[in-house]
Amino acid sequence: MQIRCSYYLCLLIMFFSLISGCATPSPRVSSSLEASDANAKVTLGFTAVIAKEGDTLYSLAGQYLKDPNMEWLIADFNGISSVTPGMEIIIPLKPYESGGLTYGGYQTVPVLSYHNFSIDKTDKMTVSKASFEDQMQLLKERGYRVLSLDQLFDFFDFKKQIPSKSVVITIDDGWKSAYEIAFPVLKKYGYPVSLFIYTDLINSTRKAMTWEQVRELADNGIDIQCHTITHRDLAVAQDKESFKDYFDAVEKEIVQSSNIIKKNTDRDCRYLAYPFGNSNNMVAAILKRNGFRGAFTVRRGSNPFFINNYRVNRSMIYGEYDLKKFEEALTVFDDGAIK
Repeated sequence: MQIRCSYYLCLLIMFFSLISGCATPSPRVSSSLEASDANAKVTLGFTAVIAKEGDTLYSLAGQYLKDPNMEWLIADFNGISSVTPGMEIIIPLKPYESGGLTYGGYQTVPVLSYHNFSIDKTDKMTVSKASFEDQMQLLKERGYRVLSLDQLFDFFDFKKQIPSKSVVITIDDGWKSAYEIAFPVLKKYGYPVSLFIYTDLINSTRKAMTWEQVRELADNGIDIQCHTITHRDLAVAQDKESFKDYFDAVEKEIVQSSNIIKKNTDRDCRYLAYPFGNSNNMVAAILKRNGFRGAFTVRRGSNPFFINNYRVNRSMIYGEYDLKKFEEALTVFDDGAIK
């Protein structure tokens, strides 16, 4: 756990002196946040609790945060993974580290990029089913939380705090192996994922998904996003392409592919993965004017809140990676030291 500032340490001391019978009264708070028993005190946006028999992180989050799925907020703040009777716990009633900033550094979020999958074969762009399963299991065992793109960009925009060990999973292109191999594994672990498709690929070959399969995924909660129509490099004008023709072609790749996805899935696109990871200021401007919230490169590295929303890093996961190499992509904190 990152070292909290002295302000939080003072709160901890003050809160438990209150629980122990300190004469200083706590400030009045709204009834919806009042502690319901003598084992808890509420003040200054925090609740101090002495855990009882049967308490869990989920039950405490449900009682005090009104959402059991916010149990990570309690775990992260206290540096714990479970609750035992008699444990002294501080429950923050609102985000306490906007942007993941601490005195020791700042939070970063890795975004993983996959392309193709196979039952038993691997190459640079193809991950085997066994390797993918092992990677997803590692995320669970190490306590990582998988975010949606909306949650990621809420973090970038200072709207919400996220778990300290957060990661995002994306899959590009629209190959059938993602539908047949990757998505059953992701469903098993309950992980959200974003599929960036280029629309010319769909229905084009037996190795690609069909629109029926894409709709099935969308109907089952898979996030479908834009990867253009043809997968052309948006950052480079083609031979004999005037600037106007280049501009119009890029806008067509973005807008028409989004419209095709909307027509076939009834979902709006708000994010784009650049083909080959390449972009420039003109492409970003086109995305902004067409309502896109952000876009992704394939530049390796994890993302702090101050990353350019239209140049978000993604680390490609290659088929030859072992678990040690996979873990190198999971950096979730930067101490700010010069490297």
